[in-house]
Amino acid sequence: MKPFIHLNSAMTADGKIAAKDSTLKISGPDDLIRVHKLRKKYDAIMVGINTILIDNPRLSIHKIDSEKGDNPTRIVIDSNARTPLDSRVLNDDADTIIITSHKADKENIKRLSKKATVFSVGDDRVNLVEAMEKLYELGIDSVLLEGGATLNYSMLEEKLVDKISVCIGSKILGGKDSVTLVDGKGFDKDNCVKLEISDYYKLDDDMVIEYNVLY
Repeated sequence: MKPFIHLNSAMTADGKIAAKDSTLKISGPDDLIRVHKLRKKYDAIMVGINTILIDNPRLSIHKIDSEKGDNPTRIVIDSNARTPLDSRVLNDDADTIIITSHKADKENIKRLSKKATVFSVGDDRVNLVEAMEKLYELGIDSVLLEGGATLNYSMLEEKLVDKISVCIGSKILGGKDSVTLVDGKGFDKDNCVKLEISDYYKLDDDMVIEYNVLY
């Protein structure tokens, strides 16, 4: 068994979620409120280590009326235990779980364990299937996946994502090195991930599209 996984992201009209090695404000203020309302509905928010290193997000609910207890558990997929100890994701806004591989530096794990729950699955990289099973065992029934692009790909590759919502901003970024919604090595033409639109609506000058993932 695994939690229900909902991948949510903003992207430009040409499918970019960030400029190379930097963040980009893509969508309008109403989308930010939409995201924080989503966060309030889920047991946990999950990101990859690159999101932590580049954006240093809080991964909490702070754009809508909420209490500290409304904040979901924060999950970081971090194969090598590289999460900096001063990361905002390790503050006391909410509980944090860091998932590493067995090859991660034991001293780093020891230090992180003072600020978060840490467990290891997989030899050289996090085994995402086992990680999701473990999260379910810990009582996490739903996860909002917020990237980045490499983790998005890996979760889709393992057929772990159940729903996708994207807010398409009214911008074009371009650039062959700009980050797209799904990175990684990609799928061949016969194994593309198939989607079914479940809803769509306009938000400011942006468009939100929701998909069910079909495997």
